[in-house]
Amino acid sequence: MKSRSLLALLLGISITLGFAAQAHAYAPLGHEIVGAIADERLANTPTAVKIRALIGNLSLEKAALLADMIKGWDKKGADNPKSFRVASPKIDQQLRDFWRANQPMHNMHSTAPSHHWFHYTDVPVMPAQNYGDGTAGRSKWDIVHMIPYCVEVLRGRRPEQNERKITKPVALILLAHYVADIHQPLHVGAQYFDAQGRVADPNKDQSALADEGGNTFTLELSDEPPSTRGIRKKKFHAFWDYDAVNALFPQVPIRVRKREFQAQIAPLKKQLVRELATHEPTSWRMPANIDITNYAEAWANEILPIAREAHERLDFTNVHPRQEKGRVVAAGEANEKPQPDQISYRAWAASVVREKLHKAGWRLADLLEKTL
Repeated sequence: MKSRSLLALLLGISITLGFAAQAHAYAPLGHEIVGAIADERLANTPTAVKIRALIGNLSLEKAALLADMIKGWDKKGADNPKSFRVASPKIDQQLRDFWRANQPMHNMHSTAPSHHWFHYTDVPVMPAQNYGDGTAGRSKWDIVHMIPYCVEVLRGRRPEQNERKITKPVALILLAHYVADIHQPLHVGAQYFDAQGRVADPNKDQSALADEGGNTFTLELSDEPPSTRGIRKKKFHAFWDYDAVNALFPQVPIRVRKREFQAQIAPLKKQLVRELATHEPTSWRMPANIDITNYAEAWANEILPIAREAHERLDFTNVHPRQEKGRVVAAGEANEKPQPDQISYRAWAASVVREKLHKAGWRLADLLEKTL
């Protein structure tokens, strides 16, 4: 089962020999930035009062992490006495009910969805298309559908006693996470390949295999630091969830102990959030004639060209079918292509991430203001 989070990005932690590998260590950072921007935008407003009535003292910065944190229940179940608690007892119980109603599974045709599916959609990046132009890679349980689902719960147009067990507090918590996820290019677009490893159009070739938003490909960049014993090659998707966010803070060493990283990043993150929250991003508003239940599709359409470029800047090699947890996927290697503008993949991705986190923070605040 795919495990996606932003730019997820986002909770997984991998520590080798006491050090945090950049590609797997600080995944919550992107989500915290988006939630913190929204917190600042909504401070001392009627919307902030309504948010507090739903989730108490939980900030959007911290609420934005919970949709990934509950993945920690997947192995032993939400009822296991040793399963961790994520929030207040009331919210914790509602999140556990949500997890039970949407337990992880590998059968993509199941009538009851997995909560993992809610974080992404796999629209083909080739040929160029919008979300509404086809059906391949989309589902009624993908992020484009789940964002308006949560909006409708918060608006009272969908009852809280729904099959998905998404109450108003849970809907708010999920939106704090999903709005960031849909601004991560590889949460929206995927490349598809045929059995011979050639790029294929799944709308024409139903046997085409997806790269699962880059989760099944390793990534090699031209500016990669020297390999260190115990540090494995990063995944293409993980780069966007973690490295591209960390690249916003070049002052922090690439590999540093977790506690040191947190100490160094805290004031830098606060400074970045303040800057992004007080400077309006360009072209972030949706047209006035679009209902908020259609925002998610509009955002996906905006991100899809970026997802396509994220793939076009790479060479995909050794592409082959691979059996993975009851399904067949495309796997292989992705290598950075030299670019005419000589801008590295990492630098380009960092600029994209900064822009999308900026927009996502303002859009989260705007969506909650209009919804509540």
